[in-house]
Amino acid sequence: MILAVLVGLAALLAALLLWSHQKARSFERAYPPRGTCVDTPFCRLHLVRRDPKGSPLATIVLIHGASGNQADMMAPLGDRLAAQGFRVFAVDRPGHGYSARLAQDASSPAAQARAIRAGLEAAGVERAIVVGHSWAGAVATAFALDHAAFTQGVVLLAPVTHPWPRGVRWYYRLASQPVLGWLFTRTLLLPAGLASFGSALSGVFAPQLTPSGYAEATGAVLALRPWIFRANAEDVADLREHLERQAPRIPEIALPVAILSGDRDAVVLTERHSYGCAREIAGATLELLPGVGHSPHWAAPEKTIETIVALAGRIQSARQISPVAGPSAPSLSS
Repeated sequence: MILAVLVGLAALLAALLLWSHQKARSFERAYPPRGTCVDTPFCRLHLVRRDPKGSPLATIVLIHGASGNQADMMAPLGDRLAAQGFRVFAVDRPGHGYSARLAQDASSPAAQARAIRAGLEAAGVERAIVVGHSWAGAVATAFALDHAAFTQGVVLLAPVTHPWPRGVRWYYRLASQPVLGWLFTRTLLLPAGLASFGSALSGVFAPQLTPSGYAEATGAVLALRPWIFRANAEDVADLREHLERQAPRIPEIALPVAILSGDRDAVVLTERHSYGCAREIAGATLELLPGVGHSPHWAAPEKTIETIVALAGRIQSARQISPVAGPSAPSLSS
């Protein structure tokens, strides 16, 4: 009897493994890479680019948060920023979208920032304004701390930047475990994830509704591929520990910083992260959008563009913007 149960369980797990693998590959066929992959000493990175009609004023780098990919940032912001005269890069963070996972310190925001800088430099970027949403707020602040010569300024959208008191959801802890996590993400994750997919998106955008066509525009189901979900779980589960080391350095940031968040964010603690950065970074600006949740770039894309453009103006007026790489780039410093 016990043997029959074990054999049946093994057969079920094998079937789930095969189905999950095939389903994940079907997601990739439906939502293939939209940009180019560049090799760095750390990992291969997937970058998507938008160029303005004329010479670019500066380069904007868009970095997505947890459970996402570059399209979450590029879809609402990329074309709008290019229309304002900026060259725009959106990057899949290491282990997300179509970027490879780092071999060492994979969940570290500082290590991810280092790899992203290497990928951007391989694409010809010399300096940039870095925009980070949610989890990538930690990456953007790592840029400001560790790559100040590359980073002209930082825009933080509903960021995570400081350690927080509560834990993370159980499935992130489970998925990040060495053995059980591997088995969970390759068997039970996809059926459970697909069943709860709509409600999970609703929670991210609340109190706004999920934007019409969001899942199709961003290939959101790519985050349910087992190896991607596992990477995301490691990022989320490990982040607080990384921020315990990084956050005390935030007052050292000496670059222009703008923070844009919603006053109805139920995903991250605005008081701890957004207000914390505003208090600790000299000259940082903070604006709260009334009635907006965790995704200001979707709820208020024009306001988000305005914030980015205003920061670029501050940098220009301070004579900190350098021309982007290339002989045709105009100088904005007189």
